[in-house]
Amino acid sequence: MGTQTEPRPAPGPGRYGRLGESLVTMGVITTAQLDEALQQQGADGRRLGEILIAKGYITRDHLALALARRLGVQRAIIARQDPAVADAIEPHLQKRYAAVPIAIDAEGRLIVAMRDPANVLVLDDLRMLARREVVPALALPEEIDDHLARVARVEEMVDGLAEQASVEADEADALSEITSSAEDAPVVRLVNSLISRAVEEGASDIHFEPQAREMVVRFRVDGVLRTVAKVPLSMSRGVASRVKVMAEMDIAERRIPQDGRVGLSVSGRSFDLRVVSLPTVFGEGAVIRLLDRSSVVMQLTDLGFTASTLARYEGCWRRPWGAVLVTGPTGSGKSTTVYGTLHQLNSGDRKIITVEDPVEYRLPGIQQMQVNNKAGLTFANGLRSVLRADPDVVMIGEIRDRETAQIAIEAALTGHLVLATVHTNDAATTLARLSKMGIEAFLSASAISGLLAQRLCRRLCTTCREREEVPLSRLREVAGDNALPAGLPERVAVYKSVGCPRCAGTGYKGRFGVYEMLVMTETLGALVVADAPADEIRAQARREGMRTMGEDALVKVLQGHTSIAEMLRTVA
Repeated sequence: MGTQTEPRPAPGPGRYGRLGESLVTMGVITTAQLDEALQQQGADGRRLGEILIAKGYITRDHLALALARRLGVQRAIIARQDPAVADAIEPHLQKRYAAVPIAIDAEGRLIVAMRDPANVLVLDDLRMLARREVVPALALPEEIDDHLARVARVEEMVDGLAEQASVEADEADALSEITSSAEDAPVVRLVNSLISRAVEEGASDIHFEPQAREMVVRFRVDGVLRTVAKVPLSMSRGVASRVKVMAEMDIAERRIPQDGRVGLSVSGRSFDLRVVSLPTVFGEGAVIRLLDRSSVVMQLTDLGFTASTLARYEGCWRRPWGAVLVTGPTGSGKSTTVYGTLHQLNSGDRKIITVEDPVEYRLPGIQQMQVNNKAGLTFANGLRSVLRADPDVVMIGEIRDRETAQIAIEAALTGHLVLATVHTNDAATTLARLSKMGIEAFLSASAISGLLAQRLCRRLCTTCREREEVPLSRLREVAGDNALPAGLPERVAVYKSVGCPRCAGTGYKGRFGVYEMLVMTETLGALVVADAPADEIRAQARREGMRTMGEDALVKVLQGHTSIAEMLRTVA
């Protein structure tokens, strides 16, 4: 297994120099700020790093990264610890030495996070304990303390659950115990702890995955999964049952998938948890989707739109009638964009009704209807009823079939503003999708005002990102000549991901949207009616001012918001 920390900088005298010079080299502070801090240091004698932090010029993460470079060691990223080495040093000894094993590098050495990597006596002890060569990496004291405390809490709960499981007589008794357990029962505390940790780390989903020998728990953060805990397989049934009890599912039924939801308050924030149970060959697993009611982004300007794309999009939904379709695959942020648009439209002088499956966020002042297929309330049935309720704006959670599409198009043609989402790859192919659903091309051309396609792209961590210069030919290779802005030099400054504790070693923190906005015009409408291929429609839309998602992502690469690698992962 390779190292899970930042690559060691190349050796060489004077590469980073003193602490202040390291921070300037990293681009964190300017020479003027360094001079100012040095003058204050001369006056009051405080440490340079503390002065820079007090002035707000750097964070503790910046300081730790600079210190690691000054010492010529790696910056530890404890969040990316390889579970296989977690016990390479006994837990009580990790606490005594304030040292956490992270990974085995390519040369078979154990990388250990330490608060003082220069302590040769501790290093000698760790080598004897681990029975292999040790490579020190710098971690902040609070990072080591937090990690050890978190591990101790999880281990305590797992041990308690194991003890409980060992005395349970049979499966029926176990289910009864779980169902009626008090709030401090080990299985309850374990699940609650994992949910709380997921909230702390900004996870959107929690995956409970039974394997051959254990249940793996993974969080999806910024669209990427990572392992956070492992539970013995003998306990996996209890954990899955507890999750199902929370979501009011049938815990006796393990042969088919089930859906449920539950509302929770975590750290003073209200969450809706959407739960899916999945029967697998190793036992029953579950996935929890965390929806933070208080954090839904209501301002379109906060979603990553460039000014030109936002103006084109706003020009469509500001019209009194017509259909505006937001497209993209699952998890591309369509719902967030639609909710932000509804928030802008919700001025009190319009009747706004939605039909959703499910209702993800409650919006005051808007009537929201949830699909209930068991009761016969489908998108199509709900939409028919909505149109009889005198709405000005109708939002359809998803156009899935011909009937829903037909009603939506007719509503747009009869004076309603319709917002809807569709699962397609880009704006131009959405028209072909509607055609395959049975919608006549001339109706689509007349009813649709605009098509917004989008993806979610990870934002570079501003603490650890690094500036680099790439040849113009490299950008031409990944984006094409037509996507490149005019006037770029032969070597273009961009940023790349590195990884630090703030971003859990990923190099990214948060996400934003990349978009393409096709505005329906007479010329484009004529192409649609003539059944022109998607490539021809796309080319004409670009001539009329549409920026493709690839071009939009490239703009954000050049602005330093994301990396070339992330651009290729998102829109390639």
